[in-house]
Amino acid sequence: MGFSRLSRSVAGARVLVTGAASGMGKATAQLFADEGARVFATDWDAEPLVAVTQEIQDLYGKDRANCRASNVADQADRVNLVAAAVDFMGGIDILINNAGISRITSVHSDDETFVANWDQSLAVNVSAHAHLIRLVLPHLLLAPHGGRVVNVASTEAIVATRGIAAYTASKHAVIGLTKSFAVELGRSNITVNAICPGPILTGMTAGIAEESKEKYARRKVPLGRYGDPEEVAQMTLNVCLPASSFLNGASIVVDGGMSINHG
Repeated sequence: MGFSRLSRSVAGARVLVTGAASGMGKATAQLFADEGARVFATDWDAEPLVAVTQEIQDLYGKDRANCRASNVADQADRVNLVAAAVDFMGGIDILINNAGISRITSVHSDDETFVANWDQSLAVNVSAHAHLIRLVLPHLLLAPHGGRVVNVASTEAIVATRGIAAYTASKHAVIGLTKSFAVELGRSNITVNAICPGPILTGMTAGIAEESKEKYARRKVPLGRYGDPEEVAQMTLNVCLPASSFLNGASIVVDGGMSINHG
């Protein structure tokens, strides 16, 4: 017997994770599985997605994880994804909107490039979040400990980097979406929060030369390094705990202090 009345366990929770084939999404799916949750994973790239799912199944059993390749920017795919997740898990208690892309959208880009990259970025990075929340809402309403939604934004929701206007705008929009839906869904015992990762070692940053990453981290990040995907996943998990029941509409920065560093 102790003093706490609030659970810090997600064992048995049913979790849908988008963008789960690599990086933070992969780390999130694996961490929830480690903590006893059932996981349904999705990504557009089937091969690495299946590999991630197989790893979880090999460790915890086939009833603990499954997947479906899908394009979260497509409504038919979203509908089929939610149906498949519910068919496998019997419901959805937690939605992790992690899928995201970054495309060049400079004010100086040619028209064709700008339009295509802008539209695709907003479709994946923010519109998909909103539509998926609405699709899973009937299931979140039935979650035993209250529904949880986590939208993975970015420090680009706070600061800005030249040349990726669509990414920056979409991540700002994710914060607005998070706040709006948090206000609407709070009375239904559903919390909606955002995580804002900074420089993390993911596929999105893999193309940056190691020397450049080290130089950037030394200059900009007080901790002097890039973050590990699991460090973000751990914060995502914390937001979803039954004990985090009064955290709603928050934007939590996980960036090693980068965004506050003006030294």
